[in-house]
Amino acid sequence: MSVPTPEIAETLLAEAAARNPGPWVDHSRNVALAAGILAGIHPQLEPHRAHTLGLLHDIGRREGPTGMRHVLDGYHFLLDQGYHAAACICLTHSFPIPNTLAGSSKWDCRPEEIAEVQAFLDSHPYDDYDRLFQLCDSIALANGFCLLETRWVDVLMRYQNYNEYTLPKWQAIANIKRDFDKIAGQSIYRLLPGLAEQMLG
Repeated sequence: MSVPTPEIAETLLAEAAARNPGPWVDHSRNVALAAGILAGIHPQLEPHRAHTLGLLHDIGRREGPTGMRHVLDGYHFLLDQGYHAAACICLTHSFPIPNTLAGSSKWDCRPEEIAEVQAFLDSHPYDDYDRLFQLCDSIALANGFCLLETRWVDVLMRYQNYNEYTLPKWQAIANIKRDFDKIAGQSIYRLLPGLAEQMLG
């Protein structure tokens, strides 16, 4: 089984939250909620699967406060559990540009571990689930949904990791949103609870 049941995903997230409590847990739940909603308007995506994957996309944070290491920790943890598809999302959600230099925070891994991530990115063509989570990770804060620009500024201020890949990465995410907008026939912001009201207010 490449994706756990929703019940197992909830258990894994609860265990991780007990090990390392923090805003990342509510962020994960909001990513899951957004993913389920947006999968519902996409002809190739399944809402329950998307919601489950969203719960686990940051599961590597179970190991404690880390930078980019959390993507690799999550990948290995879920692989060890037998959940290959969920493990892949742990890596790909952080890289709308498939380059390890395009991560949002600093690398706290050994060079050979970073090379492992890059080798994966080089050999893994992105599908619509990968793109879904690259988008949903960029519209979900711990306290609710937000504009892409709000999330970008939030991450940049916390991690202060601006480089030559930052603007192209933002453009890549904006392009994914444009594609989902086209599928939805409207801005996806209108589909997310509280966000349209926030924009009008």
